[in-house]
Amino acid sequence: MNDNASFDPETFWEAILSRDPQQIRATFAPLDRESQMAVMQHLFRMATEPGWHPEQRLSARKALEALGFAPNGLNETR
Repeated sequence: MNDNASFDPETFWEAILSRDPQQIRATFAPLDRESQMAVMQHLFRMATEPGWHPEQRLSARKALEALGFAPNGLNETR
C-alpha cells in the first residue's frame, strides 16, 4: 500500500476512520491509485456488509462521504 518502511497500518486506519474529513482526505491522497481503490473497496464493504460494529460502519460511511463517494442507499441503517 505504501513503499515507506515506516508505514503503520494502525495509524493509517485510525486516520481513515477518524470521521474528520480533512484528516481522511490528507491520509488518502498520497496513496497510489491501486491502493486508493483497495481502501475504497474495503470501506464500502465495511459500510454495507453485515458483521461490522455499528461504529465501524458509521466511520466507513463518513470516510466514503469525505472522499466523495456516497452511493444511493449507503446511509441506510442495516
